[in-house]
Amino acid sequence: MRKSYFSMLAIGCLVVSVEASAAAKEEHYPISKLDYIGEYIIPNDATVDGVTVGGLSGIDYDAKNKQWLMISDDRSDKGPDRAYLGKMTITANNVGAMTLTKMIPLLQPNGSLYPSKVAYLSDHKGVVPDFESIRFNPDTKGIRYTSEGDRSLGFSPFIRDADMDGHYLDELPVPAAFKFDPKNKARGFYDNLAFEGSSYTPDKKAYFVAMEAPLIQDGPVPSLNKGAFSRVLRYGKNNTVLGEYVYPVDSLPAAPGAGKHADNGVSEILAVDNQHLLVLERAGIQDKKGHYHDYIRIYQTDMKGATNVKGRNKLVAGQFKPMHKRLLLNLNQANLPRLDNLEGITFGPKLADGQQALVLISDNNFNATEVTQLFAFKVIPAHL
Repeated sequence: MRKSYFSMLAIGCLVVSVEASAAAKEEHYPISKLDYIGEYIIPNDATVDGVTVGGLSGIDYDAKNKQWLMISDDRSDKGPDRAYLGKMTITANNVGAMTLTKMIPLLQPNGSLYPSKVAYLSDHKGVVPDFESIRFNPDTKGIRYTSEGDRSLGFSPFIRDADMDGHYLDELPVPAAFKFDPKNKARGFYDNLAFEGSSYTPDKKAYFVAMEAPLIQDGPVPSLNKGAFSRVLRYGKNNTVLGEYVYPVDSLPAAPGAGKHADNGVSEILAVDNQHLLVLERAGIQDKKGHYHDYIRIYQTDMKGATNVKGRNKLVAGQFKPMHKRLLLNLNQANLPRLDNLEGITFGPKLADGQQALVLISDNNFNATEVTQLFAFKVIPAHL
């Protein structure tokens, strides 16, 4: 989500919703902890087919083919809107190099490349996307990706399917409440805060898409003293919306400098099973000098008992129950070598002891002061 920001490790107290934490104590969660394995950094000068690698905002893993999938949020400024395939090995104590094996230019329904904003403003053809999440599609054997849209241009968020060469296959229906409405500026998505996360369930029978922040009609974005509610869509096998659920986003974890920017929201999601999601929350707090500090947490959520708010044009406090959540890992307190703008999360390969690897990836915003990190952790199930 964040574009061209300077990120740096920040240490501070995490502000967690008291209500969510209290409720979470009554719930069962499938993961007990994450054990750090290691890190690999993709060099900022890396290129594929002559195009700079960067802006990696989503990641997925295909265990059968031992293949990684990533998507860039470059809006056709440095190259075509694109995804990447890669190879990377992970062992119990080492993260190997990520070798990018293919760049996949993503194409519009008419077979053309997505335009840059400059190109669109010149001829008003096509749609300018803002890609944030990507997954291997088990049904088409291709890929599924999300775009946050662009309110300034009148483009709504979307979810599209493509084959492994990037050719358009289909588009999922998006409820009207999530779309840009030129006649009503008090509804729809906040700009740059839309479809940030997505995940299939392990049995591949459901597909979730998460908003980074609330819909405009659902209330303001998080503040220093108050969190917010972000919606999560659940699609069934026939690509119809089966439900909408509410995730409680934390309040801002620190105060920004006077007149400076601060945000917090859902950066990515990952389904552990049909009931539990991992949620990557990422806050960017600008200090008085204009430098950004990243606060990043991984939560486990439980959808049991959460209200299905499908069809509600507006969320009203007290008229629904959000998902329960529990903090799994505060990355600012994990003694990592460096913490940057993490935006992607996926399960990786099975390790030698049979446990699953979990991998995070950061978006370097094509900024020389930031890096593309790949962190690997071992998942320790609750029963161990």
